[in-house]
Amino acid sequence: MRIDTISTFPGMFDSVMGASMMRIAQEKGILDFAAHDLRDWTHDRHRTTDDEPYGGGQGLVMKCEPIFEAWEAVRDMHPARPCTVFLSPAGEVLSEALVRQLAEEERLLFVCGHYEGIDERAYALADRTVSLGDYVLTSGELASMVVIDAVVRKLDGVLGDEGSAVDESFYDGLLEYPCYTRPAVFRGMEVPPVLLSGNHAAVDAWRREQSVERTARLRPDLLKDADLTEKERARLDSLSKEGGTPAVRPDER
Repeated sequence: MRIDTISTFPGMFDSVMGASMMRIAQEKGILDFAAHDLRDWTHDRHRTTDDEPYGGGQGLVMKCEPIFEAWEAVRDMHPARPCTVFLSPAGEVLSEALVRQLAEEERLLFVCGHYEGIDERAYALADRTVSLGDYVLTSGELASMVVIDAVVRKLDGVLGDEGSAVDESFYDGLLEYPCYTRPAVFRGMEVPPVLLSGNHAAVDAWRREQSVERTARLRPDLLKDADLTEKERARLDSLSKEGGTPAVRPDER
């Protein structure tokens, strides 16, 4: 996959893209990443990328001229047409489903806002507008790093264990099961015996049970779209009666 970013602070990507799985993905040739400085497409001696908003108000607005010129230039740097992503609180909220869709693209191009916002006309370039949630960050660079990390992890060959992505939270609509490692006992807290049993079928069954129950306890809203068996629904109903977890109502199945 090819990923480009256009921003006024391209150096912000250095630490994230140069470490951990993002670095490994590039070293393996799975990811081709480039961060571009929006100021390279300005035409004044101050390299201005923002200006005061029409109609007055607080803050500065990013100008559309350099964004259009930068997008056109970066678009032509690679033969594949990019899926252009803008980050905005007004966008569709990032989800596992959206991450999977973006991971299927051959090329992504992120346009990162800053200051008070972006001239509305620049959004004509967007194929997708994405939000991380109902809050505001200082810059689109931060938001785009989150999206890029989530997407790159989905690419074949990035994670060392082929099953790692499958076991993660939200992959099947549920939260991930509890994880443990050595020592088996720490300050009186013991690892569940089933995980030490060597019985892989029992371990898988325990993990599924814990995943379902943890989701019911912490994120019951996810159960509406989760693929639960009749036995799992019955167990949740039983736990609900005991005051343990929320029940899965028939209209939520």
